Amino acid sequence: MENNVLNEMDRVDPNLRDEMLAELFLDQMMNNFKKSKILEKIDQSLKNKDKEAFFRLTEDLKSVS
Repeated sequence: MENNVLNEMDRVDPNLRDEMLAELFLDQMMNNFKKSKILEKIDQSLKNKDKEAFFRLTEDLKSVS
């Protein structure tokens, strides 16, 4: 699958390809940042023994993954 995507990317205009790759990179970085923040909050909810927050945050984490 990855090879097919890479082969298709070779056929795309270089400027458009660079823009698409930059957008994918930024999206991945934003997802990583969101996951990191949610994981910090999950840790805090565990320290505070806050079950409601823990379950809400784990659901939030699933939607970001």
